[in-house]
Amino acid sequence: MSEGNKTLVTDFVLTGLTERPWLQVLLFLVFLVIYLTTMVGNLGLMALIWKDAHLHTPMYLFLGGLAFADACTSSSVTPRMLVNFLDKTAMISLAECITQFYFFASSATTECFLLVVMAYDRYVVICNPLLYPVVMSKRLCTELIGISYVIGFLHPLIHVSLLLRLTFCRSNVIHYFYCEILQLFKISCNDPTINALMMFIFAAFIQISTLTTIIMSYTRVLFDILKKKSEKGKSKAFSTCSAHLVSVSLYYGTLIFMYVRPASGLAEDQDKMYSLFYTIIIPLLNPFIYSLRNKEVIGALRRVAKK
Repeated sequence: MSEGNKTLVTDFVLTGLTERPWLQVLLFLVFLVIYLTTMVGNLGLMALIWKDAHLHTPMYLFLGGLAFADACTSSSVTPRMLVNFLDKTAMISLAECITQFYFFASSATTECFLLVVMAYDRYVVICNPLLYPVVMSKRLCTELIGISYVIGFLHPLIHVSLLLRLTFCRSNVIHYFYCEILQLFKISCNDPTINALMMFIFAAFIQISTLTTIIMSYTRVLFDILKKKSEKGKSKAFSTCSAHLVSVSLYYGTLIFMYVRPASGLAEDQDKMYSLFYTIIIPLLNPFIYSLRNKEVIGALRRVAKK
């Protein structure tokens, strides 16, 4: 096709998770339930933290910030996916596609930094318990949450500005369930090498640096826990960290595998499953990971229910 005969594409079709017609309605119902549960879980946890004075502590302020980021992650992807289950001819414009990517990337980046802040909070409370009320003041907690969100919302602007230099003419079909940026590179008329390189550099820097900080914090925490003579003290310290460690493992495991691995190596369906996990399943699980075995959250829920 000559350069002059190329037709620029400004609207796209998302193929979704499957092209089997008989599965569409079933998947719509499954993901509708997942989305509603995610929103109730995360927004409900935020409301509980705001309502109950016993939860007005640094740990739960950070958890509230994480719950909001999870709600944003799910909302950036799931509603559009639900539309596509019912209407396979529905188009998404380039502007909508870039907007979807921006809000997803913003909440994902914010979550990385909030997980670091939460690890630092656990480090201070276990390793320096006497200084904890002084170090983790309400002002510092608010600033740390604010900085996490500012970085989160600024970082994707780099990739959006680079994305605007690309034009699309090869196809208007995106073989994915949302506007994932690597999929857009595949259908670009221009060479997306610079875009892909910048994506890799920033993803590697943010994810590896934040994960390294978390590992360093928990290494120090582990040594401090092992020094404790009381079994009860060890058990309490481990239970304080366990939920956060599970969340970190799930989140970073899938995110690094998606964006810091070589471009080749995964089948398309496998690629979708990993993306599905960190865009939809992790935001669903986090409220339950942090709440189900948490006596303070369960106690707060009972107190609010009695009022």
